[in-house]
Amino acid sequence: MDDRKLRILAAVVDEYILTGEPVGSKAIMKYVGTSSATIRNEMAELEKQGYLEQPHTSAGRVPTYNGYRLYVDQLLKTNPLSSEEKQLLDEMIPKDEYSEEGIVKSASNALAELTQTAAFVSSESPKFSVISKVEVIPTGKRLYVLLLIASNGKIKNRTCRVEIDLTQEQLDYLSNFLRDNLEGVPLDLLSDEMLEKLETAMGTYLLTLSPLVRGIFDMTRELSNRDIDVSGVGNLLQCADFDRNDVISFIDHRNDIHKLIDDSFSGIHVLFSEEDEDFVIGNSSLISSEFTKNGRVAGHLGLIGPMRIDYRKVIPYVEYFAGKISEMLSLSDDETADEQDDDQND
Repeated sequence: MDDRKLRILAAVVDEYILTGEPVGSKAIMKYVGTSSATIRNEMAELEKQGYLEQPHTSAGRVPTYNGYRLYVDQLLKTNPLSSEEKQLLDEMIPKDEYSEEGIVKSASNALAELTQTAAFVSSESPKFSVISKVEVIPTGKRLYVLLLIASNGKIKNRTCRVEIDLTQEQLDYLSNFLRDNLEGVPLDLLSDEMLEKLETAMGTYLLTLSPLVRGIFDMTRELSNRDIDVSGVGNLLQCADFDRNDVISFIDHRNDIHKLIDDSFSGIHVLFSEEDEDFVIGNSSLISSEFTKNGRVAGHLGLIGPMRIDYRKVIPYVEYFAGKISEMLSLSDDETADEQDDDQND
């Protein structure tokens, strides 16, 4: 495709994003600087090639999915954020927010508010993480604390009460059994079938240890799940580009976002609804970026909006917030380590 066609395609996409109306040749003249007749011919060629389409015979043209794909991959030039904009974005995440959940939730809320889309934040995929520690800790009469730690830093604990007094021999058996069968197991290999086999392998011990075993197994399921939080769903319901039933279906199946995130992709990732059958909202796009903690991928931040979203504007927001989350997570981790060192020195 020659340079003029590319410039015309970019102009059509930009104008359609701005107005939401089919774009005619006269509207493109200010972008390209050539005659209306030449632009009409080029737009006709772009339509034949599948990058534009004409909703009605007398109307202008709008981008197709292929047009958006080419635009995002080759033609898009984002607008860099000014120092004033960065300061505004920083202020949208409370400075006194230290918990990881609070940091990523604040960023997701801010992204949804700024872009008027649905923003999401997703935890790291557990496929590279293993269970690193399992403990059953007596804390009182018939009362125990169950502790699980994964290699990705996730920690689960809960208090469990049993109905009978357990002997030390029973507790030693359970501790050894859990250590031998769960520690070192990748989180993505945990399944109901595997846990059922472990229960069967415990034999008669299961009768007395059942509450503790159930508690441990429930916690392993929680560890193996990827957490996801979605903000601004109401923005999708108000968007004229979407079928309301599609949005309602998305609300019911929001965890399917995990299937749409490309874990192997670094930087900004843009996916269109036509590219994946798991995308329940038609005529939409997903824009995401990974964020890190101390150099390791910790999750993804992104948004779901209409296909004609202003990519120049929203992509820098996603990039900046993902970077800000990475900075704050690593900083909070360093501060925690410093506090632990101070406690040890005291």
